[in-house]
Amino acid sequence: MLNGKAILITGGTGSFGKKFLEMVLDRYTPNRIIIYSRDEFKQSVMKDEFQKKHDMSKVRFFIGDVRDKDRLYRAFDQVDYVIHAAAMKQVPTCEYNPFEAIKTNIHGAQNVIDAAIDRRVKKVVALSTDKAVNPINLYGGTKLVSDKLFISANAYSKISKTKFSVVRYGNVAGSRGSVIPVFKNLIEKGETELPITDPRMTRFWIKLEQGAELVFKALEESNGGETYISKIPSFRITDLAEAMLPGAKIKEIGIREGEKLHEVMVTKDDSTHTYEYEKHFIIYPHFDWWKSDRSLTGNGVKVREGFEYNSETNKEWLDVSGLRVELSMD
Repeated sequence: MLNGKAILITGGTGSFGKKFLEMVLDRYTPNRIIIYSRDEFKQSVMKDEFQKKHDMSKVRFFIGDVRDKDRLYRAFDQVDYVIHAAAMKQVPTCEYNPFEAIKTNIHGAQNVIDAAIDRRVKKVVALSTDKAVNPINLYGGTKLVSDKLFISANAYSKISKTKFSVVRYGNVAGSRGSVIPVFKNLIEKGETELPITDPRMTRFWIKLEQGAELVFKALEESNGGETYISKIPSFRITDLAEAMLPGAKIKEIGIREGEKLHEVMVTKDDSTHTYEYEKHFIIYPHFDWWKSDRSLTGNGVKVREGFEYNSETNKEWLDVSGLRVELSMD
């Protein structure tokens, strides 16, 4: 699929970009891979890390910001596939700097769409988040708008034939947005008490590899307009604390601003146009430009009306022992 192709990753120096680049280099022989980001230091560090294990002759590091449309036009020249991972992601930072979050997450998304259509990119896959579902913070609000922009972009790309789709998942286990590094740091300091915002809290468990696999699937089969969601297990935050520090005391600190008790990936309102597959769900667009008779993927089964994919009511769970296994595999 990606052999001989040109791939560009916005925000490519982040955790997803690193994992995706690693998997592409292991599986394919692309013509070139462009890491597009605005941090020269992170690019330098990433280049040094990968040179130790991979042939980097096909990898290009391109300094640029998604806010800069002219730079995107230059970077997208003769690119086949774009993975849009660039975003302001920290909830407190977005709350304190709302205008900056809007410029990056919304205006940046529009710039990526315009550049992709005008440069005739074949496919664009935009990374989303559970926080875009019924958002209660600005980060989630900007990502909701971003998702809507990418889905609706398919109505404007008939001449260029660019296809846009979205891949949605929650906090990645062990990433900077995860509680795991916080717990790990406290444990290393000898703490016997771990802070938990609310003992009722549940989350989905997903690893970077799973997120990247879903992006590969979207690149391979999307017809434009789909939102892909992985089928993954849930866990209780109290079980995670016990898995990481057996017998740990729990200090309840209260839910933080913009934080939910449970994650939702598919809402009840989305159930009317959501299909279930073996390892994922797809929310299909609900517009007159999308035709189900020729655009449905594979042998999916329509979910029941009122279905909700919620970390609290999920069918698959990781208990303490299961979490310990997952943590040991990192």
